[in-house]
Amino acid sequence: MAGHLIRRLHQRSTQVFQSEMQKAGFDLTPVQFAALEVLRTNPGIDQASLSAMIAYDRATIGGVIDRLEHKGLVERAVSESDRRARILNLTESGRRVVESALPVVRMLQTEILSNLDDAERKQFLAFARQALSQELE
Repeated sequence: MAGHLIRRLHQRSTQVFQSEMQKAGFDLTPVQFAALEVLRTNPGIDQASLSAMIAYDRATIGGVIDRLEHKGLVERAVSESDRRARILNLTESGRRVVESALPVVRMLQTEILSNLDDAERKQFLAFARQALSQELE
């Protein structure tokens, strides 16, 4: 069944990510890295926008940001235009961490699908994008 295979592939992806990041000396989960990468390319966005961009639950994104803030990687401030919103930015340490981790994350993408050759990986990614096309818009 597709759902079972997708769940198993997600488990493999998470295991490879955590193993390779740990070997490289980074203490980041896949969700934390995704948040940092979005903040690197979209400085000053609010928590709600971040949660939408990484497809993470708005109710629990605060915990992710709490942990990143505790690690000194993210700064959170109250929005001047909407006191209920929290604006997020990387700290200098956060910027260094995400830029150092990015090559590791790019490398491990091949490892996640190591049983596929280059053509099959491209085809898999095309099918995955097609399956998620409405959500990616």
